[in-house]
Amino acid sequence: MTTTPAIFDSQAFLSKHVQDTLNFYAPTAFDTKGGFFHYFKDNGDVYDRSHRHLVSATRFVFNWAQAHHHTQQRPYLDWTRHALAHVRRFVLPSGTQRGLCAWTLRDQQIEDATVFAYGQAFVLLANAHAHRVGCATANDVAEAFDRMNDAFWLSQDSAYADEISPDGVLIDYRGQNANMHMCEACLAAHEFTGDARYLRRALELIERFAFGLADQAQGMVWEHYHPDWSIDWDYNKDNPGNIFKPWGFQTGHQTEWAKLLLLAHACAPDATLVARARQLHDLAYRHGWDTEHGGLIYGFAPDHTPCDTDKYFWVQAESFASAWRLWRVTQDPQYLAQYRATWQWSWAHLVDHQHGAWFRLVDARGAKLEDTKSPAGKTDYHTMGACWDVMQAGGLQP
Repeated sequence: MTTTPAIFDSQAFLSKHVQDTLNFYAPTAFDTKGGFFHYFKDNGDVYDRSHRHLVSATRFVFNWAQAHHHTQQRPYLDWTRHALAHVRRFVLPSGTQRGLCAWTLRDQQIEDATVFAYGQAFVLLANAHAHRVGCATANDVAEAFDRMNDAFWLSQDSAYADEISPDGVLIDYRGQNANMHMCEACLAAHEFTGDARYLRRALELIERFAFGLADQAQGMVWEHYHPDWSIDWDYNKDNPGNIFKPWGFQTGHQTEWAKLLLLAHACAPDATLVARARQLHDLAYRHGWDTEHGGLIYGFAPDHTPCDTDKYFWVQAESFASAWRLWRVTQDPQYLAQYRATWQWSWAHLVDHQHGAWFRLVDARGAKLEDTKSPAGKTDYHTMGACWDVMQAGGLQP
């Protein structure tokens, strides 16, 4: 499907697209027994009714809270409360991990009691957005932050550890992904509560990952580290398509960090944040844009050759959000061109114009690889979030 590139600069277009995406989930997602279903076929049919994942559970809070904020429609407020109540079912009741959230449920019972910092970061994000619309308190936000702090914060490293096993052991693996999403959650917590400690933590994570560690990795953010935070160049080398811990420089994580730096700049103006955001974003497009087929690939190796040429929904979404914010801050026309080109490729290959929402994954040419549009973890949090972020950044046509 083709369209005029400038249409993506429109507030009306983005608002309608978000509503179309919400409408994909609305008919079938609500579970009267608690929370929302997490597994959807392309047509919206639920294909697993008993399994729940912490990432989806928390991202549904984000989705409905944002939807209510932007539309003021009461059902979204009720769904925010329903989603947040379900997140509490993940809370571990005893042991050293008491108060933290398990990774998965099966039939509303804890299945995998592993505690991931990645998941806990989304608990903070969920509470921050729920607080924004009156479904959680500032104390709820603070408790989520403090639990993450107590369990994972390594003050000597200015970073969070990654994983606590079900028997309470903090494993040696260190990674950037949980830290990136904790930065995102802290920026939201600061915006919606006004508490400066969340901004301080976000800036500390930015300094550590987007500057200090990136300076050791060609000016980009690598995914995996040893316990002393030296770079682990080999972790998951045979698994570059891993969902949570992929090998390689992740194209979308460079642009996602760039977006976060620009959000931090909006809170605490600093030209060095803009300069580093440009560097991360520019390198992502230099090495990640598919010059033959269009779109951004999943990842590339340290020598900049592609290591996974598939096209993921979230990579395109985070990247057009980063491009738009850079356009707004710098007025450099290359970023407006990238925003439009990324949207246009996604519109042609990833947006489902029949049933709504985005396909999760296509190959390099844009051909579908599966019929499971939204498995656990997706919820179109990235795609709607990117649209809402662009609208927040402003500068759109009506």
